[in-house]
Amino acid sequence: MSSISIRLLKEEDSDEIFEFEIENREFFESIIPARWEGYYIKENFEEIIKEIIEEQELGIRYMYIIRDQSSRMVGRVNLFSVVRGIFQKAELGYRIGSKYNKKGYATKAVNLILKEAFKKYKLHRVEAATSPKNIGSQIVLIKNGFQFVGKAHKNINVNGTWTDSVYFEILNGDE
Repeated sequence: MSSISIRLLKEEDSDEIFEFEIENREFFESIIPARWEGYYIKENFEEIIKEIIEEQELGIRYMYIIRDQSSRMVGRVNLFSVVRGIFQKAELGYRIGSKYNKKGYATKAVNLILKEAFKKYKLHRVEAATSPKNIGSQIVLIKNGFQFVGKAHKNINVNGTWTDSVYFEILNGDE
């Protein structure tokens, strides 16, 4: 796979991310919980982006844009629910556009954001959850050194159906 880059979200990325979300809405909703309808209204989306940037400034969430070697946005990768103090941890999330899926972008993006998590943000631990059926996502995590932690039964409502999640973790190896 060609090289990729990740860059922290900026307000001027709003239009591009909005188009990415619209273009991939059906694909994403086939594998993760659907967003509320208002998410897909431009004015609401711009406010959401502003809130995310405020959360980045507070150090409680970091959203990165994933770009391929041609500078096309292929996805995004996030550290969210950042907890400081005695925990120093975050949850990991990522989404790759449907036409870029299964090309290694998620694996590389997770590798890059883990470097940010441990070196820049000085986190001790990163956690991730996925559907037991999402084998591709589990492979991305395992390739990046995550360890399987366990399974939660019927803990997330995906489009009206309670479904299970499988949990993974990785610790900062430099500590």
